[in-house]
Amino acid sequence: MTAIDHPRIPGTGRPRATYDEATRERLAADAAQVVARYPDPRSALLPLLHLVQSEDGYVSPAGIAFCAATLDLSTAQVSAVATFYTQYKRRPNGEYTVGVCTNTLCAIMGGDAIWEDLTDRLGIGHDETTGDGKITLERIECNAACDYAPVMMINWEFFDNQTPDSAAEVVGKLIAGEPVAPTRGPSRVQTFKQVSRVLAGFPDGLADEGVAAGEPTLRGLRLARENGWTAPSTDAAERDAAQEQQAEPAAPAAGTAAPGASAPQPGGEQSSVDRPAAGAPERSADQEKAEHRADDTSKPADSEKES
Repeated sequence: MTAIDHPRIPGTGRPRATYDEATRERLAADAAQVVARYPDPRSALLPLLHLVQSEDGYVSPAGIAFCAATLDLSTAQVSAVATFYTQYKRRPNGEYTVGVCTNTLCAIMGGDAIWEDLTDRLGIGHDETTGDGKITLERIECNAACDYAPVMMINWEFFDNQTPDSAAEVVGKLIAGEPVAPTRGPSRVQTFKQVSRVLAGFPDGLADEGVAAGEPTLRGLRLARENGWTAPSTDAAERDAAQEQQAEPAAPAAGTAAPGASAPQPGGEQSSVDRPAAGAPERSADQEKAEHRADDTSKPADSEKES
């Protein structure tokens, strides 16, 4: 892997700690829109980190300083959050983040083979970037799309049912600067910076361009409709009525014990052997007492046992 340098101050070799005035003013206008969405300004930190990432391609020292100044936080507080989430990059990211799912299902369906092929072709490993700055490769735990395994994601857009050859073809087009279309979602994949701006809360209007749902998902929906399956009601009154109905104990069917009858009761049965056989006539309390008295009189007295 060839390292990609941080943006640096010309003639110094040091990473930029602040933005120039024009960039700062533009980011400040966007940040004001983001902060206005929240009752507490510091709650806007996560989208603001995406915003500065859309500017630099990673959370740069200048981006951290900007977020801290905007939200009246320390740079240490901002850095702590930025290092907690893997979507925030602390070094320059490639134009396209290629994530290969190698969790259980995707792995056995071919995800491991895709990963090994791409690492060999690109000469990089997990969270590393090609020297031309085009591709950052990631091993993903789960893309929440198991019905399309094995799945590869490019800047968080789905590429379903991949093979080593199809994945290599897609990545090759990205390196060559050719447009690629995900299986679902937009009709083309945006760059890492462009997607970071969307994650900051500025939609690009592309989400509904392509296919919204794949065939496996729609098949489940059709099956639910055919069988009359429905989701729980979102109406509060209907939901409360259903819960009350479920809470009311139903009358026991003939020949069955009432709810809770199997729980131990003081003076009750000590073993399931004491229960009458299924279908046997029920005995009254007087009959049971008479049987117990008969059992007691049939037992030998202590003096008889000793003799």
